[in-house]
Amino acid sequence: MLSTMSMVTLCECFARDGLQHEPAFIPTAAKRALVERFAAIGFPRVEATSYSNPKVVPQFSDASELLKSLKRKSNTHYKATCANPKAVQRALADLDAGFGVNEISLLVSATESHTQKNLRRTRAEQWANIEEMVRAAGGRFRLVGTVSVAFGCPFEGKVDPGSVAEDVLRFSQLGIHHVAVGDTTGMATPLTVRAFFKKVQNTPSLVPIAHFHDSRGTGLANYVAAYEAGVRHFDSSFGGVGGHPAKVKYGGGHTGNVCTEDLVGLFESMGIATGIDLDQLLATAESCEQALGRELHGRVTRSGLNPLE
Repeated sequence: MLSTMSMVTLCECFARDGLQHEPAFIPTAAKRALVERFAAIGFPRVEATSYSNPKVVPQFSDASELLKSLKRKSNTHYKATCANPKAVQRALADLDAGFGVNEISLLVSATESHTQKNLRRTRAEQWANIEEMVRAAGGRFRLVGTVSVAFGCPFEGKVDPGSVAEDVLRFSQLGIHHVAVGDTTGMATPLTVRAFFKKVQNTPSLVPIAHFHDSRGTGLANYVAAYEAGVRHFDSSFGGVGGHPAKVKYGGGHTGNVCTEDLVGLFESMGIATGIDLDQLLATAESCEQALGRELHGRVTRSGLNPLE
């Protein structure tokens, strides 16, 4: 049944972080139906699309078309990713046209190497972009900062948690209080997760968001550790899909997100209410599999939710 008092806030990332990894274009109508379904079953935040350069990520060449036809649910944040000022201008144009999103995410990487690979600029240049994007947004969206490779970089290895904490503080000083801390290729452990979130817990007005990938099978354990450290906002993706844009390769093996259906099942079995309609959870996971035409990685999609709850 749908929980009326959720204890955590989940963001469903299938339609953006998940689909960016897919080389085949998913029809706009199929994306729209899934985004609408995610909101309908109780996700208060849904990644709807990205204002990426269509030449780099063709999957989102239909961003405006999707948003124009999207039926919205009240009290739901629909998010689009913006990597540069031009993307924010596109978001503003759609908002002025009456069908824009109400939340946008602004991206930085914790290391120079990942910044060059993912954004094709230096960290200093990207932070200058962030400041310009905040000014351009003019308070018309809820802004979400994102720090990628925060717990380890596939190119540089260890990442200084103090440097990541400085990035989080820098977002806060720009008035961006929702900040997603990304374990982009699954290098975090429960120990490093607890230590990091304790380090930033006194950052002014910070709403930390845990965004972990399951590259090494540690995603669920890391989310429990984040919860124990006081985090209450979490990102995940049905079927564990996603990782990085299909045309931008890094990381090895499985690079996908933590499976939404497994995370919801775990939290609920721990007595942590998610606000998600459990009667519709697995059917929604199956709809995601149908959209991609293959079996995905969710365990509870195959085994069912814990019968002892």
